[in-house]
Amino acid sequence: MDKKKFGSRLRELRKKHTNYTMKEFGAIFNLAESTISGYENGARTPDIEILHKFADYFDVDLDFLTARTEKPVNQIKKAKEILDDPNTQIAARDGDMTEEKALKALEWLLEKEKGRKPGDRQPKKR
Repeated sequence: MDKKKFGSRLRELRKKHTNYTMKEFGAIFNLAESTISGYENGARTPDIEILHKFADYFDVDLDFLTARTEKPVNQIKKAKEILDDPNTQIAARDGDMTEEKALKALEWLLEKEKGRKPGDRQPKKR
């Protein structure tokens, strides 16, 4: 694992998905602020147990957390769950809806929905 890339990814996730300082974030996992700083700066490497806790906390795949891939696989898992739901209806303009097209559409939707909370309104087109 590239410690610098992992640290950058952890910092990105912490800042994007929480308003926590390193100290507040560390407290969730019983880790010192200096430990979180070491991870984010690439000076330290967490053990596998802590990596799993971080991945679970942010709902991302370990490969995404450790910067081995750019796609958080859990989003694809969510997309497949949506596709498998019999109440989901997705259509293609050309009438040929393949699983690949449906997954691509769902990935796009999930990306658009990031950061939205229940009750948020759709932005109006102008």
